[in-house]
Amino acid sequence: MTSGAARLLRGPEEQRATFLDLFFDLVFVFALFRLSQGLLDHLTWSDAFQTLVLLLAVFWVWDQTSGVADRFDNRRPAMQVLFIGCMFGSLVLAAAVPEAFGEHGLVFAGAYVAVQVGRSLFLVIVTRGDKLQRSEMRMLFWYGVSAVPWIAGALMQGWPRGVLWALAVAVDYTVARLGWPMPRLGRAGAAEFSISGEFLAERHRQAFIIALGELILVTGLGLSSNAFEADHSAAVVVAFATTVLLWRIYISRAGEVFGGAVAAAPDPLRLAAPAMYAHVVMVAGVVAISVGDELVIAHPFGHTQPAWVAAILGGPALFLAGRAILEYAVFGRVSRNRVAGVLVLAAISPATIFLPPVLVAAAAALVLAGIAVSDAARARGRPPEPPSPPG
Repeated sequence: MTSGAARLLRGPEEQRATFLDLFFDLVFVFALFRLSQGLLDHLTWSDAFQTLVLLLAVFWVWDQTSGVADRFDNRRPAMQVLFIGCMFGSLVLAAAVPEAFGEHGLVFAGAYVAVQVGRSLFLVIVTRGDKLQRSEMRMLFWYGVSAVPWIAGALMQGWPRGVLWALAVAVDYTVARLGWPMPRLGRAGAAEFSISGEFLAERHRQAFIIALGELILVTGLGLSSNAFEADHSAAVVVAFATTVLLWRIYISRAGEVFGGAVAAAPDPLRLAAPAMYAHVVMVAGVVAISVGDELVIAHPFGHTQPAWVAAILGGPALFLAGRAILEYAVFGRVSRNRVAGVLVLAAISPATIFLPPVLVAAAAALVLAGIAVSDAARARGRPPEPPSPPG
């Protein structure tokens, strides 16, 4: 290995997130807030689809930039320059979110492509002459491919933009799952992408906690803007309880031993992909819950509209679905209470349009509470279950 590239690598003893990693995460908080506010302002199925596409793009920028810190030491000046550049590009990306499907489409797509291609190009240059360059070349190639529908979509209006951007997101996520295949090189193996299980788990746990922080922000703003009135305060209590339950269910075993599962997996790269997808689904659920919380706090005893039910109950259902994916990746099984929770939320949704929003949110919180209690009862008196990821 060249001495220059060697100095940029993260050492085996350096497996914790740095202050720069956490500094970069601040942009993610802003991005999630903009996404939830945009969906709140336009709560329709088409806007939900657009929000999902934007969320996938934002999360992929965060995930891939965080992955660089798993391979390289971002305490080095060159890596700090790279991270700060990615941070600014991500800030532009997040700022363009509200009008990404409007007049700021080119800004959003341009920022996305600039961060992904620019980061990969930088790493290709600094790893020149080393075998590590091959993995960076794979990423640069595929980000160049997905840049075409990103930019083409930005130059169009209406549904063609949504179709092209959905295609671009699908390319980005799919090629990662397939091991970044390239002509003549084939798929990347586990040896080509060195993955630290503990670092990967810590960063994804932090991403989920950041998402929960967005719920705290929304809840606190709702409380302070409604003069602590009794009905609004009751809605705040329900929203806060929901946030606590999401945290409790997330960490209940699978979230705690995620890192050990990656380390124990015969092919860590194969486990990392579904675990990442699981967190995308959970964060999408949190964004929907954030929208629901704002509606419930603003109109606790108002008329519940069908779209509100989709956010208030659909958010927890999405979270449980993502949590089930993570559990399967870690243990090779799914707890029945996760599936039961999704089914109960779906079953009660038609009747909840006759209830005030605060009671709909309370019903969702009760379902989550039942799952949390079930988890605690099952774990009581038993030795901790070791991770056993599917082969």
